[in-house]
Amino acid sequence: MKNIIEGKTFEKERSLYGLKDAEVRNCRFGGPEDGESPLKEGRKLLLEDSEIALRYPLWHLKEGTVRNCTLTDLARAALWYAEKVSFFDTKILSVKFLRECRDIALENVEIEGDEFGWKSSSIKVHNATVKSMYSFLDTTKIEAKNMKLDGKYSLQYISDSRFENCSFVGRDAFWHAKDVTIVDSTLEGEYLAWYSENLTLIRCRINSHQPLCYCKNLKLVDCTFGEESDLAFENSEVNGNVIGPVPSITNMASGEVHVGKGTKIIDEPDVYEHHGLIVVEG
Repeated sequence: MKNIIEGKTFEKERSLYGLKDAEVRNCRFGGPEDGESPLKEGRKLLLEDSEIALRYPLWHLKEGTVRNCTLTDLARAALWYAEKVSFFDTKILSVKFLRECRDIALENVEIEGDEFGWKSSSIKVHNATVKSMYSFLDTTKIEAKNMKLDGKYSLQYISDSRFENCSFVGRDAFWHAKDVTIVDSTLEGEYLAWYSENLTLIRCRINSHQPLCYCKNLKLVDCTFGEESDLAFENSEVNGNVIGPVPSITNMASGEVHVGKGTKIIDEPDVYEHHGLIVVEG
């Protein structure tokens, strides 16, 4: 029989340490004693309609569901080293939330806190807003749909990931990304996806100063570029097509890309050789 804990306040150190096969409802984790790690090493837990305002609350949690909860800014580094945990309809204001975790699902969530989602794997995100600098650093196997991400230096060193119907705002996103596909999304901010490898953009809207430079095997399918997207593709290997013009392309290394009339092509002396073919349609 499951242990049901309801309507209580916990503020001591490790107050529910090692809790197993339990449902925790309408509880608050916080108070003057300011204890840490209240639910550390939990197993098969349901946490519902509750507030967490203590540090390191969910470390090493395995097989958990968090529903309709709030993690305040006091819940610092809330989820580390966890496995098979799902969050639904939850507000997360925790800095350094989610690190070195795997098999995590986030649906209908609001996340605001820097350094979110580091060094993790198999992360699924659906219907989410994320405000975070340095989000998803060195994380693999991300599947995201309908995610709005706002923050500098996001998604660097990620791999084996797919994004659909997302929007990204912030400089230096997707640096060193590898084996990543982005579909029907918008990307804004300076220096997009430098040093990426096997990056595929399908029907994406790109508006970025100096985007997509030093890329290997960059593929574009029916993408469009905004007026701020100047000096694109420098020393990159690019194949595919762009609908409409690219404000300017400079020193493309290799590949073949088809672009719209009005594209400015810059070919200047450089330390690299350039053999890219740019076909201006119309």
